[in-house]
Formats: sequence, C-alpha cells, structure tokens
Amino acid sequence: MNLEPTLDLLVRLLATPSPTGFTEQAVALLDTELRALGVAPARTRKGALTWEVPGTGKGHVTFSGHVDTLGAMVKAIKPSGRLRLWALGGYDWATVEGEDVRVHTQAGRELTGTVVNVRQSTHVHGPALRELKREAAVMEVRLDERVVSDHDTQALGVAVGDFVSFDARPRVTPAGYIKARHLDNKAAVAVFVAVTRELLARPAPVTAAFHVTTYEEVGHGAATGIPPHTDELIAVDMAAVGEGQTSSEHHVTLCVADGGGPYDHALGGRLRAAATRAGLDLRVDIYPYYASDGTAAWRAGGDYPVALIGPGVDASHAYERTHVDALRATAELMLAHLRGA
Repeated sequence: MNLEPTLDLLVRLLATPSPTGFTEQAVALLDTELRALGVAPARTRKGALTWEVPGTGKGHVTFSGHVDTLGAMVKAIKPSGRLRLWALGGYDWATVEGEDVRVHTQAGRELTGTVVNVRQSTHVHGPALRELKREAAVMEVRLDERVVSDHDTQALGVAVGDFVSFDARPRVTPAGYIKARHLDNKAAVAVFVAVTRELLARPAPVTAAFHVTTYEEVGHGAATGIPPHTDELIAVDMAAVGEGQTSSEHHVTLCVADGGGPYDHALGGRLRAAATRAGLDLRVDIYPYYASDGTAAWRAGGDYPVALIGPGVDASHAYERTHVDALRATAELMLAHLRGA
C-alpha cells in the first residue's frame, strides 16, 4: 500500500486548525480530498462527514473517527490585554505551556500568540516558577500584538468565546516517524482515506461506511449520525503508548476495554482473526482514562457491536508521535476485516 498520499493528507490535516466546535476547515479539506477520488460524502446537521464504499454482497461495517482536536476558547480578556483560556478537551495545562496558538476572531481574523504562565520568567520569580501548579487560573495567552490593556485587545476584534487553536507542528522524519499535536485523531482520518482508495480499486464483500465526527473530544461525537443500517461499528482512534501498556508506535492495537467499560467480545475476536490472516502483530490493551466515539454511540442507544482499534501514539494529548508502520498496520487490519467478513 502506497502511503505517501496518506502522509501528505495527514500533514495538511494536522496543519488545519480544528478544535472541537471549530472544525469546518478540516471537514472541508477532507470533503475536497474525497471528491477528488470520486466519492460524494454527506454532511450531518451536527457537522460530521459520512461516506460509503459499496461492497459486492450483504453486510455493513461502519468505521468512526474524529477530526476535532484539543484546543481552547477565550474565557476572559485580562486588564493586561492577555487572554485567559477555557480548555476544550481533556489535557493537562503543563502540556500546552509555551505552545504557539492562533486566536480566531468572529470577523475571521487570525492572531498569533503563545501560552505562558503568570510567573513565566525564572529571572523574575525564581523558585516560584518551579513550584507553580499549572491550571487554568495561572495560564494566559500572550498575543503577538502591541497590547497593554483589555481595550487594546478588544480593538483587535478579540472577544470572549473566540476559538484558540494550538500549533500542531507536524513533522515527518526520515525514519518514518510522524510528530505533531492532534495525531489524535487525524491519523485515523487520513487512514480512512487510504482505505477508501483501496476499496475503490477492489471492493470488499461488505459495504464500508466512514463516519468522521466533530465533537469526540468533549464526549458526544458519535452520539448521532451513525448509519442506521450499521451491522458493526469500529471506532478507530489513537492507541495510547506508555508504561504498563502493550501498544507500540509501530503497531495497531485492539482496545478491549476503557473507561466506558468493555467493548464487544465477539467483534474483538473477529478483529483478532483478521489480524492473524493478515500476518499483523496486533497489540491488545486496556485504557483506564479513555473513552471513544464507540462509547458515545452506545450510550446514545446504538444497537450494534462496537470495537476500538488504532495506531499506537506516544505522549497522547501532548506533542504526540507515531510511525508510518502503525498507520499501515491499521489500514491493513481494516481491510482484512472487511475482506474476510
């Protein structure tokens, strides 16, 4: 499988701001990419993107992923002209300290800035900087504009409720690693397009649907919009790499349980069998501090088995990293499941 187009799309997706609630640019990019392949995706009223590749027989498998990312909104404009933030998604404030951001005003203007804390200079605050607990109350955005008051910032068009996106800083290294913020879950979305391309060239026995949501990071992305004729739902998201986990940046993982409870045992078994047929070293893991679009779909009343797979991603919800091996393995597992169903 040629993944060069996939990496190109992934880098472009990563460079496109899409914090939860502000995903139109990323969805439009994906829509354009699919139409160039001859696929006509549909938009849900909630903003998700769905498309199908017909199979040669009966059956309907839906893959769900999300294009929304971590981010923030302007909570307040401080008397200094700096911005206090409201977090979008579950991240630790320490992971965004020092990050470049873009503030997206209602008028369509983008202003750059940096996330700093209120005691950022060690030469001024000394040990107080090291002792500071990183939380919303002590973090602020320093705009790259000449502002010394809230009036100066307001004059630039900045207002409470404006979205703030973190610079993804995507990089593809010579060794095949992809480093960036927001591989969760743009890596899976790029894989969806690669799998679509393969299915268009050689259809599977079953119809494959792809549902890309826009509110996963706040817990309700796939609560609506899953095709009603879905027989199986497979959420494709990042597999968190870390101490005590089996997941790897070079492999695809089957998550059998997370904070929402266990996933469907029988569907998980079919995915294990597909991995064996494809000769894949499938990792199996449990994530205690995790939930997926599959969880949201089930909680909303979805009447179908659900499983969760994904490429291994290191440093989840920070400056993340995966490898092209994991993207390839994820695509191959999806195809093996579809063609062996």
